[in-house]
Amino acid sequence: MSNAVSQLCRYMPLYPTHMHLNPIQKGAVAILSAMGALLRPGRADLVAAVGETTGEWVLPYIRDRMRRDPVGERILAERPRVTDATIELCRGMPPGSFGAGYAKFMGDRRFSADERPPVRFVDDEELAYVITRAREVHDFWHVLFGCHTNVFGELALKGLEFVQTGLPMTGLAVLGAQYRLNPADRELLQRHYLPWALRAGSRSSDLMCIYYEQHFEDNLEEMRREHRIIPAPPPPQHLRFKGPKLPVQA
Repeated sequence: MSNAVSQLCRYMPLYPTHMHLNPIQKGAVAILSAMGALLRPGRADLVAAVGETTGEWVLPYIRDRMRRDPVGERILAERPRVTDATIELCRGMPPGSFGAGYAKFMGDRRFSADERPPVRFVDDEELAYVITRAREVHDFWHVLFGCHTNVFGELALKGLEFVQTGLPMTGLAVLGAQYRLNPADRELLQRHYLPWALRAGSRSSDLMCIYYEQHFEDNLEEMRREHRIIPAPPPPQHLRFKGPKLPVQA
């Protein structure tokens, strides 16, 4: 009887969205999701599944690094979340502030913070929060480092994320998805932006140990200096942000 109970407890979800998979199932999800994400990089759920099924062995190192840092430890204890309410809060921040920059970034692209897929395949409740945090602060990194959200900008930022976090998904994205770029843009990425990612990722503060929510009122440029942020080089005109998305007409 106790054996049956222990087996039942073993497969109980560890958090509301948790799905227990055995190693074979995880491997299958990782491979199929990676193939799908390469074909359709806009599928956030596939990208998320790759990150969760390939990165679980790295997450304890990130968690332990956060535990050793006073701010990181506080983040783990308080578990702040980034939602659409965060964007609304930032809309009231002073011009030139980090919060105002984040609100503009999200508004111009008509992004919703609530649309990120939930963590499902990480078999530890605290580690699930760690990867949730990495996922939710990703757009903060776009603002701080000045990376666009097209394929080129995402790959440049993924290179920096790999330096900072070591999550395999970020490195795999750079290796695989760069072939979606034309040869000239791919050469630009390899010669200029990936070296920038290495330099900027190595020089900046630990991005997982910044309590971003406490800095929304801070001047964006001052925040960059405080955390040793090196913004990305300005891209060629054809790779730059083309301007705010217009509302969809009913």
